[in-house]
Amino acid sequence: MTIGPNSVVSIHYKVATSEGEDVDASEPGHPLTYLHGHGQIIAGLEAALNGRAQGEHVHATLAPAQAYGEHDPELDMRVSKKLFPAHVRNELQPGFRFGAEHPKQAGVQVRYTVQEVEDDTVLVSGNHPLAGKTLVFQVDVAEVRAATEEELAHGHVHGPGGHHHH
Repeated sequence: MTIGPNSVVSIHYKVATSEGEDVDASEPGHPLTYLHGHGQIIAGLEAALNGRAQGEHVHATLAPAQAYGEHDPELDMRVSKKLFPAHVRNELQPGFRFGAEHPKQAGVQVRYTVQEVEDDTVLVSGNHPLAGKTLVFQVDVAEVRAATEEELAHGHVHGPGGHHHH
């Protein structure tokens, strides 16, 4: 069977930036299992895996637009601590995440991460940490099977390597 919409796919992978910085990898013996065609992995990797079969090795170099998007400088801002609700000001530290409206696109919500805290100002970014990066994937397709009706109805994989909640 080849990978296509509504396939359950298990992959072993390694990903690095085009500069050679290791980003992530599946753990040995524990492949990533996902429902293909449902946006559970980045679009560029999903496209690179279409039509592939169990046992295949896939090398995919993804430009930022195919991965986490271009870096948007409008989403990197220094803001006053006073703009945060009083009850969270003491929690502001690098890694703290919160949602807020895009600075120039009304109604568009962005997930921001605190990068730095200096006295009364906070540096925040609404960019994904890998935005603007070209990513290089090495993928081994471990298994491909058709999703069950229950998996399709729930929108995620069940069973070994998948999600158990029943």
